[in-house]
Amino acid sequence: MTGHVDILCITAHPDDVEISMAGTVLHHRALGHSVGLVELTAGELGTRGTPEIRRAEADAAMKVLDVAFRYQLGLRDGFFRADEASLLKVVTAIRAHRPRLVLTNAVRDRHPDHGRGASLVAEACFLSGLRRIHTEVEGAEQEAWRPTTVLHGVQDHWVEPDLIIDVTPYWATKEEALRCFASQFHDPNSTEPMSPISSPDFLPFLEARARQMGRLIGVTYGEGFTVVRPPAVHDLLGLG
Repeated sequence: MTGHVDILCITAHPDDVEISMAGTVLHHRALGHSVGLVELTAGELGTRGTPEIRRAEADAAMKVLDVAFRYQLGLRDGFFRADEASLLKVVTAIRAHRPRLVLTNAVRDRHPDHGRGASLVAEACFLSGLRRIHTEVEGAEQEAWRPTTVLHGVQDHWVEPDLIIDVTPYWATKEEALRCFASQFHDPNSTEPMSPISSPDFLPFLEARARQMGRLIGVTYGEGFTVVRPPAVHDLLGLG
């Protein structure tokens, strides 16, 4: 754990950020906001690769995204639930980094870990603000902290977005970050079993989804999010 950030992405697996919200991360880095990445699991049940390979790929993508840190909480891929121990691990991370904004998984998706991760993170964001919940890091008690906003990405399955970020200037860099996860995506020379995301159609699908989102707001590429609660808007003229 290292330092406070403006935005904390907490997702179930390595590559969830790159697939669903990397353009948004890059956009906000360009605006000068600090960003950190936390994964609930190592993705150890993934059809392709190994936890070690995926960790190395995630570290490479972290450099492309120019974020402050990236680490994993060690929950069990496929089997984590919103129990007390899991929630407290996420609460500890939130309090350590004190983000104003948390980005997390889709509220529902093909992979059940995504919906469960979304619920776990949203619940932890609330609990993190309760001062009577005790957590500590290296023997020091943490102060309560609740992010102002929690947003959920749109991943494999279509979810109607509540807001869309224009990521057109960052699309090429998002693709570069995605390519860091070579074990997960289509490789005609791979001898590993096929998975839904290793299909040759998957990356073109991601581009088509981003173009679909972009078209809704009159740009080339967009990334959509849903909200836990309506965000406050201080200047209506700032809306696109």
